[in-house]
Amino acid sequence: MTGCVHVTVDNAVAYVVIDNHGRRNAVSHTVFDELGSAITDLSCAPDVRVVILTGQGTDFSVGADLAAPAGSRTLRRDSIAADTARLRQVSSTLHRFHHLPQVTIAAIDGACAGAGLSLAAAADFRIASDRAVFNTAFVNAALSGDLGGVWLITKLLGGAKARELFLTPGKLTAQAALDLGLVTTVTGTESLHAEARDLAHRLASSAPLALRAMKQNLLQASTTSLSDYLLAEVDRMVQCFHSGDAHEAADAFLNKRVPSFTGR
Repeated sequence: MTGCVHVTVDNAVAYVVIDNHGRRNAVSHTVFDELGSAITDLSCAPDVRVVILTGQGTDFSVGADLAAPAGSRTLRRDSIAADTARLRQVSSTLHRFHHLPQVTIAAIDGACAGAGLSLAAAADFRIASDRAVFNTAFVNAALSGDLGGVWLITKLLGGAKARELFLTPGKLTAQAALDLGLVTTVTGTESLHAEARDLAHRLASSAPLALRAMKQNLLQASTTSLSDYLLAEVDRMVQCFHSGDAHEAADAFLNKRVPSFTGR
């Protein structure tokens, strides 16, 4: 395989692998270009129901690739305007990943720091190996943070805990991350990807329209007023109720059989 981001699809599950060989999957501008292209393709793939994001080898991602050649870095000090434009482009990729119509799972092994932590926080589920280590890292590098990490982790953990993690950065073990609620579950290193696949297949077996509508509900619930949310929720509920999948679910329940959903 060539490139820094590899995508494969199997049984309605897309596997997106960050592969920055020799750099512990650090995320350069080149990596984000390829990740952005993958996200564009996946957002238009109705047969994909779940997306798993992971890193090649023994690390998820150590964050920005500060040692990359200048031409492949996001921040290059060529000018404030150019750095701003590139970072906004990369931030858009993070936003599009967070808002993918599919349910997303981050399978995290080894280091998950800085921009890598932001990517993981943008997923719907985070499964960590027992050797995973988390670090916000930005302040230690004299930086204020990017890729929405502060916003995402504040939403996940609340303002007080986000302040602790970002203002006093340090290494956080997988168990500590689980205790905080930063990750969904912790598993052995050898079973990490099997655990992610099992969750993905469980999710993918759900009615596709309902799964996507529920994700939209969850996204909108954190960003809009209750009155606006209820209007959109009603529309999604009625659309799902009138779907063939809803009829199939009811018939399968009454006849004590496993439903077969088509996404229509």
